[in-house]
Amino acid sequence: MTYAKPLTMLLQALERLPGIGPRSAERIAFYLLRTSREEARQLAQAIVDVKERLRFCTLCFNLSEADRCPVCQDPARDPSIICVVEEPKDVLAIEKTGSFRGLYHVLLGAIAPLEGVGPELLKIDELLHRLSEGTVQEVIVATDADKDGEITAAHLSKLIRGKPIRLTRIASGIPVGSHLEYADQATLARALEGRRELF
Repeated sequence: MTYAKPLTMLLQALERLPGIGPRSAERIAFYLLRTSREEARQLAQAIVDVKERLRFCTLCFNLSEADRCPVCQDPARDPSIICVVEEPKDVLAIEKTGSFRGLYHVLLGAIAPLEGVGPELLKIDELLHRLSEGTVQEVIVATDADKDGEITAAHLSKLIRGKPIRLTRIASGIPVGSHLEYADQATLARALEGRRELF
């Protein structure tokens, strides 16, 4: 049995989302069919708004509605400490802990040789430019504790080593192979507090 063309197109679109296979796509599609037209319109509008209104902060590459994100605009933040993360969702995870008052730098990915992602595809040059301005005293590397995150941390260590900047890595407590977004707030806060020197 084949589905009607609009449903088939919806299923194909849903299956392109990360982590959504055919069965999950079917569940979501049939859920959407049961919702009201208004709810469907709200979802569609939310997707359009995200694409049209959000951009990357021109300083740290976090998501923002303006040129600078709310963190970069906050005068109460400590500009001498930069926490380097892979994705904007990692900023949100750390912010939920309430234990970090510095600024961020989002790489927009991690070095992944098997996927063809090299350092040149990340926002590493932009980080080095920020460091060259002389206000940063510490860089906290908070990349994921998986293979790509560790490769990225090692690469950053090589680039920053020798500069008059303290370089630290978030402490263990984040399980090896895991992602920051899945860590609970207390564990993530302890990992930030217990960060170690990165050589």
